[in-house]
Amino acid sequence: MNAAAIQPYTLLDDEDCEARILKAREALGDRLVILGHHYQRDEVFRHANFTGDSLKLSRQAASSKADYIVFCGVHFMAEVADILSRPEQTAILPDMSAGCSMADMADLQNVERAWAELSEVLDAEAGITPVTYINSAADLKAFCGEHGGIVCTSTNARNVLEWSFSQKDKVLFFPDQHLGRNTGYRMGIPLDEMVVWDYDKPLGGLTPEQIEKAKIILWKGFCSVHQMFQPEQIDNFKQKYPETKVIAHPESPFEVCQKSDYIGSTEYIIKTIRDAEPNTRWLVATELNLVNRLHEQYKHEGKNVHFMSPNVCMCSTMFRIDPQHLAWVLENLVEGNVVNPIHVPADVAEQAKIALDRMLEVSP
Repeated sequence: MNAAAIQPYTLLDDEDCEARILKAREALGDRLVILGHHYQRDEVFRHANFTGDSLKLSRQAASSKADYIVFCGVHFMAEVADILSRPEQTAILPDMSAGCSMADMADLQNVERAWAELSEVLDAEAGITPVTYINSAADLKAFCGEHGGIVCTSTNARNVLEWSFSQKDKVLFFPDQHLGRNTGYRMGIPLDEMVVWDYDKPLGGLTPEQIEKAKIILWKGFCSVHQMFQPEQIDNFKQKYPETKVIAHPESPFEVCQKSDYIGSTEYIIKTIRDAEPNTRWLVATELNLVNRLHEQYKHEGKNVHFMSPNVCMCSTMFRIDPQHLAWVLENLVEGNVVNPIHVPADVAEQAKIALDRMLEVSP
């Protein structure tokens, strides 16, 4: 990203950006599609042609007529859009510094080292299915494609794990330990058969006996937003409002999910609250922008939607996508300049798409 080129845009207020974004969108017409992830700030979210989770958005963009896919999300999401889109389409990320702290907790070097160390204990190729959460870099999706593995989302994690166990006895699940643990437990896998691989320690900090006993080897990774939710927050809130329904994203810690009435993806959370009876109260364990949006959307029905943590907690990297960066990207497109394109190398994209296609085949 050219810091000097965007500098004038950083001085614009949101109102000026709003007008310039609308003008650029009109000029670009069907050549442009803007994708807005649920966790995006409202000032950007309102400009999206499609809203949703990362996989849904990428598939919608790929089936559109647009030449340019501007993804208001984070880096791995734009990579998925590039992998799934047609060759003539270009995926763009308004701010290249919009990463994902969870995705960064698992990199190819550490995963390859873990695979090699696991192979010293057992035959990894014959006995372990690698599963990566979609919140990961493209090269990790490619790793799964090369090793008979698969990608999952928070929606289809159970289907993916069932498929994985039909292939091999064990699963190496990365980068989010909580999604893996919560999903495995709901499938009936005991906690003592799910171990955590600490990538900073030899053999993941495990003994060969622990590895041999494990059904799921969980990577020591987590979402910094969902990690903040704690079971005590539920207890304290329900002391004041005992009628509260609790709903949590499965990236939340195990103890939080155990105390929740409902567990599911962002789309599931939205649907559950949307379809709930009027005059109900909800305590929600997921990102702040989404929770605030749900509260505003359904308060006219008497629904009270509350954020679980007493501390403000939003996806700070997602927050890097602001109206100023969006205006900069769009006005450059009007002038024929593509800034911040996301291009996954062809060999990586090919293997990553194998893992993504496996996921799509087994998803409901």
